[in-house]
Amino acid sequence: MPMKKKIKISHAFQRWLLVLVAIAFLTTTVFLWLIQTRLSENNAINLLRLNLSDVREDIIDASDENLLRLTRSMAQELDAMDRITGDVLYELLGRYDVTEINIIDSFGVIVATTHPSFLGYDMRSGAQSGEFIGLLSGEKEYVQSYQPTSDDPSISRKYGGVALERGGFVQVGYGAERFQRDIDEFVVGVTRNRHVGAGGCIIIVDEAWNIVSDRYGSEGQNLNVTGVWIDTAVTPENEVFMADVYGRASYCMYQTTEGYRIVAVMPRSEAALSRNVSVGVTTAMQIVVFAALFIMIFVLVNRLVVRNIYQINDSLSAITEGKLDTVVNVRSHVEFDDLSNDINTTVDTLKRYIADAAARIDAELAFAKAIQHSALPSVFPPYPGRREFDIHAAMYTAKEVGGDFYDFYFVDEDTLAFLVADVSGKGIPAAMFMMQSKTLLKSCAESGMSVEQVFTTANEKLCEGNEAGMFVTVWMGLLNVKTGRITFANAGHNPPLVRGEDGSFAFHKTRPGFVLAGMEGVRYRRFDLQLQPGDTLYLYTDGVTEATDAAENLYGEERLRSLLNGLQGASAQAICERVKADVDAFAGDAEQFDDITMLCLTWHGPQAEEARA
Repeated sequence: MPMKKKIKISHAFQRWLLVLVAIAFLTTTVFLWLIQTRLSENNAINLLRLNLSDVREDIIDASDENLLRLTRSMAQELDAMDRITGDVLYELLGRYDVTEINIIDSFGVIVATTHPSFLGYDMRSGAQSGEFIGLLSGEKEYVQSYQPTSDDPSISRKYGGVALERGGFVQVGYGAERFQRDIDEFVVGVTRNRHVGAGGCIIIVDEAWNIVSDRYGSEGQNLNVTGVWIDTAVTPENEVFMADVYGRASYCMYQTTEGYRIVAVMPRSEAALSRNVSVGVTTAMQIVVFAALFIMIFVLVNRLVVRNIYQINDSLSAITEGKLDTVVNVRSHVEFDDLSNDINTTVDTLKRYIADAAARIDAELAFAKAIQHSALPSVFPPYPGRREFDIHAAMYTAKEVGGDFYDFYFVDEDTLAFLVADVSGKGIPAAMFMMQSKTLLKSCAESGMSVEQVFTTANEKLCEGNEAGMFVTVWMGLLNVKTGRITFANAGHNPPLVRGEDGSFAFHKTRPGFVLAGMEGVRYRRFDLQLQPGDTLYLYTDGVTEATDAAENLYGEERLRSLLNGLQGASAQAICERVKADVDAFAGDAEQFDDITMLCLTWHGPQAEEARA
């Protein structure tokens, strides 16, 4: 399953911040839309009520002023008369074209009237009539709105009263016909030029729902032609309702006054226009504010947090690469200061643990190296009583422990086994495999096997359980110290150098067999080599010939052969020491890459032993 691609924290923060800002912007925009919609509706309702109130007050003022004008004129004429009779009142009734005239004495009782059933009526006995009692207490005039009378609620009148100089007051009233005829002219003019907003209007209808005044000239027609239909039992006064007025969806409201119904109309589109303008302006401002907020938050977080995290990550990357001397020094805020201190403390503790572990490992490796070297012959000359031969060997590991080894030992009175081997790999695994290989080869050789049988048997044993796939190259010989005859086998190792009768070294090359532990079932071939007294055999591992200098040049086989040819008459020990010194000089400051192991054997012949005897 492919791993999900990781993104930078700054990109993730930018993405989520953008999402959150967008959500906040949309939420506030929707909320603003709802609020502005409600506000526009309330503004429309308030505007309707205000216009209704204004028109109502205008109509009432016009009606009151007209009735009081008539009443004042009558009061002047009555004050000029010595005696007020019914005939006088009827004459005034006809002349002023009013519906009713009442004379009330200083006790509030009707003493003269054009409505005989009202004669002797006490004005204090009704709520509607009682309103005029103030004219007996110093008020000069009073006018009522058009309403049902106290005596007969089925009759609606509009009354005006003016105090008389002789005491009491005269009350004049007229009914719907006279009232409307009196103010119709005013009502028609009051609404034709009145707008509710830019596209709204005021419609005035009479009690029969016929239009008295309309901005669009529909006077005389029923209110239905405008698209407004009002059921007073369902739709109360001063409550907004919806209607399509002249084909436009509108808010509507009505009031009743002075026998008229005033209908205020305002198109919904006009109310929505203020909402749209307000929302548009506010949204544009929000875009600027949210964009600035997004940029400021992103820059602020990037500067205060993300940049410091990157600095810490850079330091941690250097630390994970092994640069433990790196110090985290991000001190911009308390949190990063504490984090830097914690990381530095952890690294210091880690360095201490590493140092302790390295010291412990170095001690253990030194001990392992001592054990490994102690397993190899290290006392020279190894056999002081044997003069037939001179042998010396040395191993220089590239690490504390290595995989090269050498060995030599007598398998019987006159047969010396000697070998040089090179294990694949380095370090502890190679050292362990080296010890196993060395022990196994020695065990097989000491059992009396021939050299090829030793390799065959050792190969089978080493292949068992070799899950690591390690192998070893070996050159092993059996020297008859009496005759100088060597029987040997080669398991993939470098050919030895042999100095013969002419005094020069040459590579003694034979067809090598396969490495040990490389494959089961391998059979190895035995070879013979006859030494003459004074002949020298030099064995080595590829750590000698493959040593490199700083320019990565190889030491090489020819340099080795030339060096050996220049060492005429040198002992086995001297030869080994001179080769190591020359390799070191060649490599210079370059680090030793591979283990260096060598063994030098000179056969002096049986006469050397006889001479000693």
